[in-house]
Amino acid sequence: MSGAVFIEPSRRLIVVPATIANGESLSAAIPLRGYTLKGIIMPGAWTAAAITLQMSDKESGTYVDVYDDGGTEISLTVAASRYVGIGAGSGRNFVIGGIPFLKVRSGSSAVPVAQAAERALLLVLGVALT
Repeated sequence: MSGAVFIEPSRRLIVVPATIANGESLSAAIPLRGYTLKGIIMPGAWTAAAITLQMSDKESGTYVDVYDDGGTEISLTVAASRYVGIGAGSGRNFVIGGIPFLKVRSGSSAVPVAQAAERALLLVLGVALT
């Protein structure tokens, strides 16, 4: 993982970058290191598209699309310069945890959307509380 990692003093939250290259729809792999995805801070510019996710058990492994328990691809409605919360209290009642490596996609698995420029999203990761 390249780029800055911002760590909240208690280490309950960290913020890591996820970059989608110009003309691409998928970020590089992001190691979650036992953290759970809590939210996404969107960049100031964004080619209109939802966000979907892929995961793998290995950084260079085969990535698969992430679905909910009802068989629907998890999709986040996003826009530029917004924070999108995930999990309890966010209105998005799913947990993105137990995933060793994650990729962020612009668009869906059926219709990926290439970004018009490099986009640097920030992933807010939190310790899973049991």
